Amino acid sequence: MDRVDRILAQWHRERPDLDVSAMGLLGRLGRLSTHIGREIEKTFAERGLSSSSFDVLATLRRSGPPYRLSPGDLLATTMVSSGTMTNRIDQLEKAGLVERLDNPDDRRGVIIALTDEGLKRVDEAATAHVANQHRVVSELSPEERANLDALLRKYLAAFE
Repeated sequence: MDRVDRILAQWHRERPDLDVSAMGLLGRLGRLSTHIGREIEKTFAERGLSSSSFDVLATLRRSGPPYRLSPGDLLATTMVSSGTMTNRIDQLEKAGLVERLDNPDDRRGVIIALTDEGLKRVDEAATAHVANQHRVVSELSPEERANLDALLRKYLAAFE
């Protein structure tokens, strides 16, 4: 029995007329998201990053050599405002992990590029992040992970 079961039992006792089965599912998803988020942030913090700074660095890294994107291209991969993205880039630039370069295709624009230190840091963080993700799901067998992944993919597709 977990905390969600106790909450559901209280609702069943107080409001037996309500079908709270969806509350259980969504409550567990929310609690798992919180727990997993803490574990992920801990891994990034150990490397001087946060999930939001890792997101920017990882997007640049996944773009392939020369690891450069316009601010608009970075913005398109996230669900944040342009002001938030500018702040993230500013912080990463101050830390020496990215640099702003003149955009050769637009003299008024810039390109955001990983520095050598940024490439090193994101590669170290990605390696640790992937290992941490495997640790976080290790309570599930490979078959359980595949089944859960298939169900979550179906569920997420209904929203996206």
